[in-house]
Amino acid sequence: MLTLSERGEMKDLALVRTIASAPLRTMRFRDLQTAGTNTWRQLDSLVSGGALLRLAHGIYTVPPDGRDARRWQPGLESAGLAIATARHGERRTILMGIGAARHWGAIPRAIGTTVIAVPTAGHHPLTIGSGTVHFVQRDLDLVDAALEETELGRALVTTPEQTHVDLLMRPAQGGDRDTSLTAAETLRPQLDPDEYAQIIRTAPRTNTAIRRTLDELRASR
Repeated sequence: MLTLSERGEMKDLALVRTIASAPLRTMRFRDLQTAGTNTWRQLDSLVSGGALLRLAHGIYTVPPDGRDARRWQPGLESAGLAIATARHGERRTILMGIGAARHWGAIPRAIGTTVIAVPTAGHHPLTIGSGTVHFVQRDLDLVDAALEETELGRALVTTPEQTHVDLLMRPAQGGDRDTSLTAAETLRPQLDPDEYAQIIRTAPRTNTAIRRTLDELRASR
């Protein structure tokens, strides 16, 4: 017969495995309530012991590769994607704008802001550590994105071409206009003229900078 301590350890392990099996290794408390009546207390204990990290109020993630959550923190882009995915569902969120530019290497250093596209409005910016995640409503079906690896699993990121269009169309989104415009220029060597033209054709609107970029990309072929 299992001791009380052993039963507790088995319950903890089962809870950690449940969260680890979720998209981006992250779940909300509200989706874990069926685990038992003392789930809050169990989660707090697992956070204190380093098995779980509380990313935001009521949202928990399991560090990859057995890392100790007391000494580990995901990058701002991964954390934002994980929180948005827990709220909206798998592949219903997209890293975009200044966040996607960082993913594609157009911003070489970590910055304190990122942007996540989500299907619904009304989400306030969220502070994680010293950074801020901005959630922006977009029609996700109209956003050109690809599955990419993140610290916590595969998630959608806007393509370089879509990222460039977003940076030029909304440079202030994310709160760092200068970095956005610099990132757009750095991203240019990764752009495919045909892919860029396709995004412009389906975009609700564009601006002069975007149309000029397409002309220059075609001329440089």
